[in-house]
Amino acid sequence: MSFAWPIGLLLLALIPLGAAAYVEIGRRRVRAVEAAGGLGRTGGVASAADRRGIVGPAFVLAGFAIVVVALARPQAVLSVPRLEGTVVLAFDVSRSMAATDFSPSRIEAAKAAARSFVENAPATVQIGVVAFSDSGVSVQVPTSDSAAVAAAIDRLTPQRGTSVAGGIEASLAAIEAAENPSAGYYSNRSPDPSPSPVPPGSHASALVVLLSDGENNERPDPRQAAQDAANRGIRVDTVGLGTTAGTTLDIDGFSVFTQLDEAALRTIAETTAGTYHDATDAAALTGIYDQVANALVVKPETTEVTAPVAGLGLAALVIGGLVSLLRLGRIP
Repeated sequence: MSFAWPIGLLLLALIPLGAAAYVEIGRRRVRAVEAAGGLGRTGGVASAADRRGIVGPAFVLAGFAIVVVALARPQAVLSVPRLEGTVVLAFDVSRSMAATDFSPSRIEAAKAAARSFVENAPATVQIGVVAFSDSGVSVQVPTSDSAAVAAAIDRLTPQRGTSVAGGIEASLAAIEAAENPSAGYYSNRSPDPSPSPVPPGSHASALVVLLSDGENNERPDPRQAAQDAANRGIRVDTVGLGTTAGTTLDIDGFSVFTQLDEAALRTIAETTAGTYHDATDAAALTGIYDQVANALVVKPETTEVTAPVAGLGLAALVIGGLVSLLRLGRIP
C-alpha cells in the first residue's frame, strides 16, 4: 500500500500520547473516588481490575488511528474488471505523405481525420498512436486520455521510407501490451511467441486503423503483416490518403512520383476482415467505433481507498463510544 499524502501519518504519533493521557485521567478518577471513601464508585468509573472497561477506549483509539491513516490517502493496487476496447491509429509518416494532391497534404488530412476520430471516442475505448516510415514506432500507448492522444497526433511529421508492415506489427504489439500489461511492450515487432491462428476479425474488442497512401518500399511484405493480424483475429481498417492520379514530389533534388495505392490498402483490409475507407468520408471514420465491441478485461490499477478506510475508522469510533456508554456510562 502507498499513500498520496504520507506526511499525514505523522499524526499517528499523537495516538500514544492520547492513550497515556486517558490512562492518567482514569487513575486520577480512581484516586478521587478512593479519597471520597469509595462513595459513588459504581456511578460510571470502572474498577481498575475490570478489564472489560478498556474495550470501549481501545476501539476509540483504533478508530482514531484508522482515521489518521485515511487522512494520508492510502492507495492500493487492485485488479479492476471493466468493459474496454482498444483502437490503434497507425499513421504513415513517410515522405510521400507530404504530397499535396490531398488538401492541405496527405499527412495533415490524416491528422485532421484522426482528431475528429479521437473527439468522438467513447470513454470505454482506449486509443493508441503508432507512426511508421521505414519502421513502426509507438508514439502513444493506448489510453483513454484524449488530450494525450491528440498531442501525439499533432507531433507527427513526414520522415523517410514506408514500411506498412512495420506499422501493422507495431500496432499489434501495442494492442498486446494494452490488453496484457505483463507481456511487456515492443515498438517495432509483433508479440512473440505468435499465438495459434484464430478466425479473422474474431478479436472484436481491438482494431487497427491504418492511415496511409498505401505505397510500400520497405520489407517485410505488408501482406504477411496483414496475415499476422488476421491470425490474431485483429481487424485492420485502412484509410486511403492521396489520389489515384498522384503527384510528383521533390525529394532531396529528385523528382519522385507518388499516388494512392488503393488496391494494396483494400487487400490489407480484406485479409483481416476489415474495411477500406476513403479519407474524405468522415462519417465512416467515426462509425468505426460502432464496430468495436467492448470486452471485459481485468487490469491492475492503483486505486485510492480513502473512503473505505475512513469508513472503517468511523465505525470503530462509534463502536467504542457505544461500548463505553453501556459499560462505563460515559464516552471515553
